[in-house]
Amino acid sequence: MPTKKKSANATARELPSIPQELIEQFVKGPMSAEAIQDASMAFKKALIERALGAELGHHLGYPQGAERPEESTNQRNGKSSKTVLTDDGPLRLDIPRDR
Repeated sequence: MPTKKKSANATARELPSIPQELIEQFVKGPMSAEAIQDASMAFKKALIERALGAELGHHLGYPQGAERPEESTNQRNGKSSKTVLTDDGPLRLDIPRDR
């Protein structure tokens, strides 16, 4: 039995706006397709690593760089490197660890 295709409106979603200052930092002038791909991967890496760090901070109950609360027995324990496969290719990430 053929699968039902989703309409273009069903899969479209509103993207977050990106500040002009951030775009100006990434785009210094004309860019090749390869340069755009590299900038996209770097931005994706930074976003994922920031989200993972925030998730660990939420789990531990204190932000990175702050002193560990007395009642907490868990703490940050460096980072480990992992490669994840994305639609754009493999991406090497530094994953924060706790103990």
